[in-house]
Amino acid sequence: MPQEVKPYDEQESKKSQVSRMFDRIAPYYDFLNRLLSAGIDTVWRRRAIRQLQGRGVRVLLDVATGTADVALEAARQLKPERIVGVDISREMLDIGRSKVGKRGLQGLIELKEGDSENLPFPDNTFDAVTVAFGVRNYEDLEKGLVEMRRVLKDGGRLVVLEFSRPRIFPFKQLYNFYFANILPLIGRLTSKDPKAYRYLYESVQAFPDGEDFINILKKAGYKSNQCIPQTLGICSIYTGEK
Repeated sequence: MPQEVKPYDEQESKKSQVSRMFDRIAPYYDFLNRLLSAGIDTVWRRRAIRQLQGRGVRVLLDVATGTADVALEAARQLKPERIVGVDISREMLDIGRSKVGKRGLQGLIELKEGDSENLPFPDNTFDAVTVAFGVRNYEDLEKGLVEMRRVLKDGGRLVVLEFSRPRIFPFKQLYNFYFANILPLIGRLTSKDPKAYRYLYESVQAFPDGEDFINILKKAGYKSNQCIPQTLGICSIYTGEK
């Protein structure tokens, strides 16, 4: 089992702490994503959604949808009939609904509060499931993966975008210094929640990336699993099928 890392030092469950953390940083989340990644996070999301092109995706579920960036990108690229986004943070969802409304996509994209490990949908509902920068926040990673597989149709594809740890010298050392020192400082000054961006670094370090995550996907029942590293290994796109 992956090491459990929580945003705060309390006895409260990881799930409730993650929800509270994202509620706190929601007003700054999109701005800090663009700033701290120099805008490359938008490229990663585009590439992740490309893994679903040509697969006839009509109904898509975006888990840990946050402020709906992936849902909006999926709407642009895939032109599905329906997209459902779920997240445990109400504040993030409120910002996502505002973005969806500004684009006039309320009829296409529905955002609802929901738990990734107890999805409120019947078996075999979705043609594809996506989750960007969310699986490392799961309280029970394997349970969350099994639950996403449950709601996938047979032959449906899971696409996971998640941070990983670069291995190339000296980029690995520069990356670790930035993540451990510069990013929490910027996050503390901007979001007023210093522990949120310390948690980001710690959760990435604890996450079973690369081949370790592929093995967890296999254990959860996925097949044809792939890992596609991005930007010298800063993050990776994982795909698997039911």
